[in-house]
Amino acid sequence: MMRTRPLKVALLGCGVVGSEVARIMTTQAADLAARIGAPVELAGVAVRRPDRVREGIAPELVTTDATALVERGDLDVVVEVIGGIEPARTLITTAFAHGASVVSANKALLAQDGAALHAVAEEHGKDLYYEAAVAGAIPLIRPLRESLAGDKVNRVLGIVNGTTNFILDKMDSTGAGYQEALDEATALGYAEADPTADVEGFDAAAKAAILAGIAFHTRVRLDDVHREGMTEVTAADFASAREMGCTIKLLAICERAADGGSVTARVHPAMIPLTHPLASVRGAYNAVFVESDAAGQLMFYGPGAGGAPTASAVLGDLVAVCRNRLGGTTGPGESAYAALPVSPMGEVVTRYHISLDVADKPGVLAQVATVFAEHGVSIDTVRQQGKDGEASLVVVTHRASDAALGGTVDALRKLDTVRGVASIMRVEGE
Repeated sequence: MMRTRPLKVALLGCGVVGSEVARIMTTQAADLAARIGAPVELAGVAVRRPDRVREGIAPELVTTDATALVERGDLDVVVEVIGGIEPARTLITTAFAHGASVVSANKALLAQDGAALHAVAEEHGKDLYYEAAVAGAIPLIRPLRESLAGDKVNRVLGIVNGTTNFILDKMDSTGAGYQEALDEATALGYAEADPTADVEGFDAAAKAAILAGIAFHTRVRLDDVHREGMTEVTAADFASAREMGCTIKLLAICERAADGGSVTARVHPAMIPLTHPLASVRGAYNAVFVESDAAGQLMFYGPGAGGAPTASAVLGDLVAVCRNRLGGTTGPGESAYAALPVSPMGEVVTRYHISLDVADKPGVLAQVATVFAEHGVSIDTVRQQGKDGEASLVVVTHRASDAALGGTVDALRKLDTVRGVASIMRVEGE
């Protein structure tokens, strides 16, 4: 039997995502009520610019006083889609204190202060859901913390930023340079006017922190995630990747150590074989590859951003939280019982592709090979091309630690026959 008294929902933010949330709540009100067991009512919308026309939202619901809105005391759920650290953090904790559960899409805040927010939610007996914080419409958070709760997740490997994937895909498919591909992404609306958060990996790093924390039942903060951007990736790197049967993606990688005693989380460009499922992810789409003991290999794929896709994830959380509200219960909270240490990047072991500019004369290869051997880095393949006294030497290693590779490169730079290190890129997905 459906309850007639509506559940009251407040919306913090009414931009691209927030306006879609409000639209779906309005146009699909009957379906949402049937799925929840009670109608949902949009009780207020907090915005910064009240003079803008917001189609489908009654003007009397719009306010610039977000604090007063979350302090009302009669709200069941607060949906936060304003982003950033403050005032979002204070508004969320205030909402908990005044009796509301929270649905958020705020990856930056959750990556930085997720543990504290979960603690406040638990203190007040409220829900904190955030499916929309990672990979847009793709169901990922809930499968990790619910569907795979009985399994042991060992690795999460994914493309979690659509802007960077669009740029790299364009460079790969057309031969465009980085700036040319970025300009096209900006013109099409995939890249912001300031794309730094995307192209330097900050956005993906926040998502990696959230995924690692859930997958490994360990608190992983943004500061724990090693981050490298993709602005130095060149057309020559793609040419080298193609020669190896690979392409290049900006990846978020969260791994449990082989002995199970620690975890790592990192974001950086990497070569992956064309045979890997992630290699075929094109345009602005996202995909995440999960490896676990019992389930094996799983892949989640779909649009990772945009108003409607992200709103889909928000509404999914809203339905779940409203159902919990009606049942007088809460869903899963933070699970950090494992408390595994986060290893530094220097201990991460992977393969490497190193391109060197060297003198084209006898003995160079032997010198380079000696340096690799002295630092305990085993060489898999070597390719050398030379002309007019200069040569390009491409070395692909077996698996080695980041620290060992770093020492190797430092030593190579000291050789008189090495003119420079053209590029270094990790090889993943094997």
